[in-house]
Amino acid sequence: MKGRTAAVLLAAGKGTRMESQVHKQYLEIFGKPLLYYTLCAFENSSVDDVILVTGQGEMEYCQKEIVEKYGFAKVKTITEGGKERYHSVYQGLKEVKDCECVLIHDGARPCVTAEIIDRASLEARTYGACVVGMPVKDTIKISDKEEFASATPDRRNLWLVQTPQAFEYNMVMEAYEMLMSSEQNQDGVTDDAMVVETMIKGKVKLIRGDYSNIKVTTPEDLEIAALFLKKYCYDTVPPETG
Repeated sequence: MKGRTAAVLLAAGKGTRMESQVHKQYLEIFGKPLLYYTLCAFENSSVDDVILVTGQGEMEYCQKEIVEKYGFAKVKTITEGGKERYHSVYQGLKEVKDCECVLIHDGARPCVTAEIIDRASLEARTYGACVVGMPVKDTIKISDKEEFASATPDRRNLWLVQTPQAFEYNMVMEAYEMLMSSEQNQDGVTDDAMVVETMIKGKVKLIRGDYSNIKVTTPEDLEIAALFLKKYCYDTVPPETG
């Protein structure tokens, strides 16, 4: 690949649906924090620099107890995130230095693989913007305000969107600067592709990830992630787990 690649790794979420006092990215799987497995994938990928975006007051903990403890050499910068996800992404993007391509990934997706990361980096250079995802398996219903089914879209055209989402750096930074300067309500902004699509009318390519690349949001997700990590990510799971 030509040009350097950076990754903005988001670990600033509180995880209110996890029903835990510990933020979800620090919950343990096989004796290691969930964030450890996410960082392992990027450490073993073609990405050059990782910018880790933490919650307020968590920078020192991440530096000592995760980055230094486990020797993640690609983490070049740790910065604090903002109130909403898009604030945290913007903080991370501002820390990117001299990179052609940037990937944005949720720290709570520990089952991502180096292969997915590398493919996203490559496709971003081809298309300018791409997101990892998978075609939906289930029928999707659109509800009205009373939660009655109002429409059934053709699932052949529906994708379950994941991360990483990868972009030419200048493209995504332009989109985020426009977003941050906009006076419109940003509550509906749920992913980075949406920012590029709406702010600069950019086209975003959908590329296949993996159904195992789940986002850990609830206690049940933590158990599922442990199964996937044990099955597919054996090189990062401690050997005593079998």
